[in-house]
Amino acid sequence: MPSTHPGQALAAPRYTRTAMLLHWLLGIALIALFGFGVYMADLPFSPQRLKFYNWHKWAGVSILVLSLLRLAWRLAHRPPPLPARVETAMPRWQHTAHHAAHQVLYALFFAVPLLGWAYSSAAGFPIVFLGLWQLPDFVAASPALADAIKPLHKLSAFALAALVAVHVAAALKHQFIDRDGLLQRMLPGRR
Repeated sequence: MPSTHPGQALAAPRYTRTAMLLHWLLGIALIALFGFGVYMADLPFSPQRLKFYNWHKWAGVSILVLSLLRLAWRLAHRPPPLPARVETAMPRWQHTAHHAAHQVLYALFFAVPLLGWAYSSAAGFPIVFLGLWQLPDFVAASPALADAIKPLHKLSAFALAALVAVHVAAALKHQFIDRDGLLQRMLPGRR
């Protein structure tokens, strides 16, 4: 039931618990995997580095599956509209940026792991998920193609990290500067 106390804003419609779970799982996984990827990229060649690359690939495949689940849920369950008070207070450029950022985030959720899979395949290193199931090669082995794809994977990962940082900054702005309760829509707790 919406709040009706004087001076207190009406509760905004919230995301479903499943949407919240998928949002936070994917967000935490992306941040962790990006940090791990940056760390392992500069390690000297060793058995430890090879093990880390396998873990990175497994996590990338897991993120790809999680992204598919999140997209499927999003397509089947419309997100709640922005609260009217937020919608009217938001300048047009912020509204446009809000929608564009979400679309680019979804595109990068898929582009980054698919480019990683393509790079691994082109470099001739198959992905054996959890050391048990070998995934099919995404592209044929080709050193020239691997050299072309590697910087695209890195660039898209950094673009995703930057966009996640902007997303977090915008959420914190809404929470602590605007104090409009927008973040509450994606936080678990009482409905």
